[in-house]
Amino acid sequence: MPLLYTIGKLTVGPAMRLAFRPTVEGLEHIPERGGAIFAGNHLSVADELFLGTVVPRHLAFWAKSEYFKGTGVKGRFSKFILTGLGAIPVERAGGRAALAAFDAAIPALKGGDLVVVYPEGTRSPDGRLYRGRTGAVRLAIAAGVPIIPVGMIGTEKVQPIGARVPRPFTGKITVRFGKPLDFTGRPDDRQSLRQMTDEMMGEIQKLTGQEYVPRYAPPRGHPPVTGEADAG
Repeated sequence: MPLLYTIGKLTVGPAMRLAFRPTVEGLEHIPERGGAIFAGNHLSVADELFLGTVVPRHLAFWAKSEYFKGTGVKGRFSKFILTGLGAIPVERAGGRAALAAFDAAIPALKGGDLVVVYPEGTRSPDGRLYRGRTGAVRLAIAAGVPIIPVGMIGTEKVQPIGARVPRPFTGKITVRFGKPLDFTGRPDDRQSLRQMTDEMMGEIQKLTGQEYVPRYAPPRGHPPVTGEADAG
């Protein structure tokens, strides 16, 4: 476990538990050793904090590559913190550049680490659960590891979009872990990946009880769209 992550577990973790008293269900589904992917809904920036607080092992989060490229004191500090926490940089623009995140995550998973992925690709703008992207399933098949569904409940109340830090006593937090999903050995063609991803999102929905929207979440700053789902 990286040193900064260990320090955080010993300091930030207990403070988060004391201030928010999160309820945790399904911890028995987290393997004591070996690699796995945590795939969860994404309501708030606080999701990472609470997940890191309740999971006893190290979690490698994907972080926007911009955080690793900043200049000046703030940029260097951001890079130092994220590198020290074992975060994996990812290019949000997609394409070939985004594959670098896969290149970094696969050896980490095969080496026994836990990687966190948010299949919706962005925070939910309205508390609903949106269609998942296939990256988590593709990564699980490539690394030969299971996916553990994660359901976060209440984080959007303690740290809504725009809030800088979580606010104690503003809501109850529940973190639920589902049974591991094993997709190893399954076909990885486009149709199969879509089917497995929909299956994974269905398990996440069971944990959260969110209304499901069969289309991708809109980018930040764009209002949710109503109507028929995207094809494919």
